[in-house]
Formats: sequence, C-alpha cells, structure tokens
Amino acid sequence: MKTTAQLKDIRKMSVEEINKKIVDLKEELFNLKFQAALGNIEKPARMNEIKRTIARLKTVLTEKETASKAN
Repeated sequence: MKTTAQLKDIRKMSVEEINKKIVDLKEELFNLKFQAALGNIEKPARMNEIKRTIARLKTVLTEKETASKAN
C-alpha cells in the first residue's frame, strides 16, 4: 500500500523534480555507505529503501520520456 502511494506521488512530479530527488537520494546513500564502512550505521535497512526508491524514480522517469517521445 505504501508503494502505490509513493508511486502516485512520484508520477505527479515533474522531470526536474525527479532528477533532483535522485541526486539527493544518491547523496544520502553515499553518506550511509560511508557510515557503514566506519561501522556506526544506525539503520542499515535504510540503504535498501533508498536504492529501491531511486529505482522507482528512474522507472517513472523512463516512462515519462517514453510517453513524450510517443506523442
């Protein structure tokens, strides 16, 4: 249920907003990887959440690009 609500929110975003969100999440993922390497990460599952969210964002971005080419 959470995933479908998240996808609806992503689909409402513009291409620029999606790209900005991807950059922000990649930066957060980098920081979490750094913390994991140091051994003081509090929520290791957050890394997987971020990776999945980035994948969702990229999928919607591809859908939008494909739709714009078709029109």
